Amino acid sequence: MHVMVLGAGLAGVTSAWYLNKAGFDVTVVERQSAPAMETSFANGGQISVSHPEPWANPSAPMTVLRWLGNDAAPLRFRPRADWRQWLWSAAFLRECLPWRTHRNTAAIAALARYSREQLRQLRDETGIDYRYQQRGILHLFFGTGAATEARHRAAALARLGITAEACDRDRALAIEPALAHLAQPPAGALFAPDDESGDAHAFVAALGEFLAKRGVQFRYDTGIERIVREGGRVSGLEVVLADGTRDLLEANAYVLCMGSYSPRLVAPLGEYLPVYPVKGYSVTLPVIDPARCPDVSLTDEARRIVCSRFGDRFRVAGTAELNGYDLNIDAARCQNLIDWTQRNFPGATDPAGAVPWCGLRPSTPSNRPLIGKGKMINLYYNTGHGSLGWTLACGSAAALADLMSGTPPRPDFPFLGSRFD
Repeated sequence: MHVMVLGAGLAGVTSAWYLNKAGFDVTVVERQSAPAMETSFANGGQISVSHPEPWANPSAPMTVLRWLGNDAAPLRFRPRADWRQWLWSAAFLRECLPWRTHRNTAAIAALARYSREQLRQLRDETGIDYRYQQRGILHLFFGTGAATEARHRAAALARLGITAEACDRDRALAIEPALAHLAQPPAGALFAPDDESGDAHAFVAALGEFLAKRGVQFRYDTGIERIVREGGRVSGLEVVLADGTRDLLEANAYVLCMGSYSPRLVAPLGEYLPVYPVKGYSVTLPVIDPARCPDVSLTDEARRIVCSRFGDRFRVAGTAELNGYDLNIDAARCQNLIDWTQRNFPGATDPAGAVPWCGLRPSTPSNRPLIGKGKMINLYYNTGHGSLGWTLACGSAAALADLMSGTPPRPDFPFLGSRFD
């Protein structure tokens, strides 16, 4: 059976891996000239199983209101004349209800645990290197009540089967000595020892090369113009090649892994996907003093900033903008990330060498990705992973391959169109 995967980011290339392992003949179609050049290119690097709680939670509405009008706030909402943005925002508010947050958190945690297991198996099987570190993630809390919040978070994660340790300042410094340079020491911390970090772009590039050697076909520089339907089936893809010529690509089944652009492609088929882009930023800085630069991946919970070390490079990521499909880099947002690094880890990196980036996180109101079968008989989805695309990539793709093979997927998760639910 020939399966065509639409998109060569984290979701697309991991889908190709698990589908190939399951015995499918796989072709990956990508508009860029290489894999992982968009959303997966320069994210924060965290495989953060210890952060399953979605953005949509009971505290979110008041937090968003408090940040309105503040251009330096972690979340910036730019209203647009776009009914999809308003519909998504209304659904987001509904998902902030306590019982919905509890349901979504449990589902994300189950998929995240499974995904970490699948990632480790994939790494052992392929031997690919993506500058990963198995040193855990340290979440930093500041201000009054920080220690109590860390303890509550550790207890909540334990109930979800996720190991985490509430730490005081001394314990946090023992885990990551570079924290001694922080302008404001954390009042409390949460250490998730089983979490990891790694360069998502390097991972996808290495896995793509590995798959090509196994016979998976990659069609780069191939823009998908339209999904062609015949009755209740997809019959092909109308594509535009690099030289401007058009072609029709055909397969037995199709897997949509095009991130924030997924809803646009299936809208003409009469299918609505509750996915909207949330723009995130990162800067990657050269490391000039390794002793001052953290080795352990960190999350600043107050500022919603994460950082990861990739050898001689230091990635700092954060902030979110609900601003449609705009991909212009706001220099001030990137400067905030550089300033955070310089303030907390002075002398560790070279700000003059900072490389800015922004990308569109394909986010659902619930933060649960869309995995499974759509309305068309032979069209499947693996999209909508939001800020947890790296964390959930392998588990999502493995579960999708099981669904397409007729095997019940392992995670307790609401897969689309699954007869196993």
